[in-house]
Parts: sequence; structure tokens; C-alpha cells
Amino acid sequence: MKIFFLSGFIAFIFSGACAQVSVATQHNNVGRTGWNNRETILHTKNVKKQQFGMIFARLVDDQIYAEPLVVSNVLINGTNRNVVFVATVNNSLYAFDADSASLLTPYWQRNLTSIGARVINKTDMCGGFYNDFSGNMGIVGTPVVDTVTQTLYVVARDVSGPAFHQYLHAIDIRTGEEKPGSPAAITAQVNGNGNGSSGGVIRFDAKLQNQRSGLLLLNNTVYIAYASHGDCGDYHGWLLGYDGLTLAQTRVYNNTPEGHQAGIWMSGAGPSADEFGNIYLASGNGSVGTPANPNDLINRGESSVKLTPSGSSFTVASFFTPFNFDALESSDLDFGVTAVMLIPNSNWAVAGTKDGYLFLMDRDNMGGFNTGSNNVLQTIDLGRGSYMLSALSYYVGSSQEYMYSWSVNDPLTAFPFNRISNRFDLPNLTTSSAVGPQGYNGALLSVSSNGSVDSTAILWTSHAASGNANQETRPGIIRAFNANDVTQELWNSSMDPHDNPGNYAKFVCPMIANGKVYMATFSNKLVVYGLVNRLITEVGSNRKEGWPRVYPNPAPEQLIIGKGAAEIVEINFYDLSG
Repeated sequence: MKIFFLSGFIAFIFSGACAQVSVATQHNNVGRTGWNNRETILHTKNVKKQQFGMIFARLVDDQIYAEPLVVSNVLINGTNRNVVFVATVNNSLYAFDADSASLLTPYWQRNLTSIGARVINKTDMCGGFYNDFSGNMGIVGTPVVDTVTQTLYVVARDVSGPAFHQYLHAIDIRTGEEKPGSPAAITAQVNGNGNGSSGGVIRFDAKLQNQRSGLLLLNNTVYIAYASHGDCGDYHGWLLGYDGLTLAQTRVYNNTPEGHQAGIWMSGAGPSADEFGNIYLASGNGSVGTPANPNDLINRGESSVKLTPSGSSFTVASFFTPFNFDALESSDLDFGVTAVMLIPNSNWAVAGTKDGYLFLMDRDNMGGFNTGSNNVLQTIDLGRGSYMLSALSYYVGSSQEYMYSWSVNDPLTAFPFNRISNRFDLPNLTTSSAVGPQGYNGALLSVSSNGSVDSTAILWTSHAASGNANQETRPGIIRAFNANDVTQELWNSSMDPHDNPGNYAKFVCPMIANGKVYMATFSNKLVVYGLVNRLITEVGSNRKEGWPRVYPNPAPEQLIIGKGAAEIVEINFYDLSG
């Protein structure tokens, strides 16, 4: 900290001494835990009213369905910058300064709609009666960034005349320009006689297949998962792999080549991956095995699946399908509504169903299919009336660790995990009394902490503030809870009108990096929260100007906190890093 005397004023200038981190993939990591364990600025003492709030917003050209991503130390015009990347459903990409409230314009902006084409729209789908989106549907899935090659990968969609197209783009994050070989048209086919096949071949349909899931970057391969638009048409669940350097297609997997449906969307989450290169995903609806053998690996709808790369495709190394998949299918209470979250430093994974059940699975023996019972490690019943369309999250503390869930009609719950029994300690779970999401759209959760320092651990949530956000645009609310005691709400965006985020962005998790929380909205803007400059108070002998005083919003790099230096006898200040 440096002190300068300027015309009778004292100014404190804070220099950022903390290492900057990047969040380059959906929900922080490929385990999809949503945990940023390198947050050194925000903690349970400074995230509260009058110390934390909205610090700036950035207007964009349409709604944001993709999670914002932050990359630190990007060399732009000869200077290293921290950059937040935003993608909109108008096929637009923006690279904004991640820290500065005063740099209003992006470093670069690019629209990825092909020349002579237009972005696809909800009116193109399901005969024009598709309401899960409210307008355009260009870029929907969260991109992924290779911080080594400085490349952002994203799928954009457009239509020209009767032809629908999807393209994988590789964008240089320093300039916004396409990398060599970009974009690559997305096509695929597999052998099979399932729905929509012709001559024993199923071909990827660029119109029907919805790229909702976040992208996965693993071992220099970009993986793209696909679901449907409201179960319309002869769709399938696809997982496509592309070489990160050449954008050549390297792997193709279809999870129902002899059946139908089984979309992979996971409420917007990306496929998970372990340290051995295996990929985990969950599918909703669709064919399960064959009529004679539900354990047949050929069709794996309504399942969690572990895939091992094998040549140009994958081997199903393990799977789990609930015993009542037929009932789930007929009631639209299907599997595949959460990521397959990998519990850190373990061989366990968790996924859930719409009807409010969570399943703890062994990654090597996920449980398969059994008539009349589920052969998993543990089943958690969230209660009847629960409706899970949400994102789980996880935190490992100094002496305790928790999984968090907040589904519709169910309280925010912290489930302690016992490393001795390797089960969740259900008699000792903790629930919040905070009023949560309603109407078929749950809360999206993330965690920030400085390692396992419990006083820094915060659970962040985003959900609709009111109403049914499933097929309506609703106002949103951002909340912060003590991750070790979710009965303690630290802050929420309704405490101060200035902090109102605008319209809730469905299935977009809060993203925390370097002392800031980045939140997508359906109000055509990115909102950014952090420590606000309402923190500084003065206590002194000079009362002529109404001291003690709080100074609202001076420049963050230079905070003037007193007039008449000789008269100040006490100064209270807080960490404004970042």
C-alpha cells in the first residue's frame, strides 16, 4: 500500500499482489464441481451489504445462455490483460476487460453468423411452437478456452434458406480472429437403424440437435455434446470430438444408434472427465438397451455413462440406469438433468433425476441396470415435489466437505461427505430457510474459497426471483451463503436496488474469479459484482462535513478517504484488492 498527499487529501493506492486465476471451462473444472479454490479476495467477512455489490455491467446484443469465462494475462495490444469472454444467442463474442469499471468497450467483438445467413430462432423449431427459448438460439453452449494456445472454442448456429448449419470455431483470444482451419462445419454419422436412419446410417441433423451442454477440452480434443429442442423430431444424443489444432473430427459417439432420443444436455453443464481421460455424461429420455436386454450397451438413454476413448469412437466402460426408467420416461421426470459431478480426490460421482433423487456412484462400477432396485452406493431422496433442473456444487474444507443442492420446491441443502464411510452423512445435513426457486427451474450453484480455509468459503447461487422461468423470462437473484453453514446468508442482490442483476439466465452458474462474480443475464448484459468502494469510513475530530462519512464509488485504483489530514485520528479501511 502506498500513501500520497494530494492537495490536502490522503489517497490510498492498493496494488494487486494476489496471483490471478483463469476460469476457462464451464463450472470451473472438468469435474464440474463449480469450486474455485484459488479465490484470495472474497471471504465471509467482506461479502455483505455495503461492502459487496455490483461494480459494473456490460451491454451485449442479445441474451446470454453461455457461462462467461475469464482468462488472465492475455496479451492484447502489447499489454497483459484479464479478459472476460461473453457469448450471446445472436452468435456474438465479446472480450471485455475483466477488472476495470471504466473500460466500457470490448477489446474485440465478433459475430460468427455466416455471410448470407441468419442466426437460428425458436420459430424454426417444433413447427414454431418451441418456447424453451424466447428468441435467437445461436451460441448456447458454454465455450471452452485453451489457455496454452490462447484459443476459444465455440459452436455457432445459423440458417441459409432451407439449410441449417452448425460450426465449430477456434478463435484467437488475443485478437478475435479465426485460427487456421476455422470454422469447421459440424457433421457426423454412425451405423444404425434407429429413428431417422436411412440405409442403416444415422446422420447428424444440424437443425434438430441442440448444442446446450458446455464444451469439454481434454487432451487437446474439443468435445461437443448434443440434445434436442423440446423432444422434437428424430434426434439422438451425440458426443463429437475434434482435434484442437486442426479441427478435424476425431471421434463420434451416438448413444441410441438402434433407438431414439437420449439427449445429452445436463442443464447446460459440460461432460465431466477424470485424470485418466475418461468422459462422464448423463442422458435424458430415450431407449435403454434393447427390449430383451436393458443392460445392452448399444442404447443408453436415461443413463449416466462412463466413456473411454477408443479409436474413432468410445467404449462404454460403465453405466447406471434407474430401475424405474420407464416411469421416468412416461412422466417426463427423466435422468440427465445434472452433470455427472466428480467428487474431488475420490472415485465417486453424483448425478440426479428430475423427480428429486441423487445417486452416489462408483466411477468404475456405476451400477448398471437392475429390475426393482438401484445398485448404487447411495440414493438421496430430496423429497416429493422436488424438481431438479439445477447444478450441484462441492467444497472440501479443513475438516468437513459438502455437496450442495437447491432444486425446485426443496430447500438449499448442504450434504456432508464422510471419508470413512464414503457416503453422505444424511442425519447431519444442513438446510437453509431462504425462499428458493419455484416453477420448474432450480438454482445454479458455485463455490469460491482460498483453498480449504473455511472462513473464505462462499456458496454462490443464481435462480429466478419469482415465477416460472422454464418458458418465461423472469427477474433473477444472486445470493451468497456461508459454505460451512448454509443457514447463514451473507448477501443477496435484492438488498440494494443498485445490485439488481436483471432477468435471470436459465442454467448459467455464477462464475467467480479474482475477487469478482460474473453473471450472465437475459437482459442483454453481463453483470459483475465485487467489493464496492462504500467501505471506507473516517472517524476524526473534524465534524464540519458530517463525518464519519462513507465515500461511494471513487476510482478503484485511487481511493481518497480524508480531508484535512492532520485532523484525522482514526481511519477504518477494508481490503479493496481487485
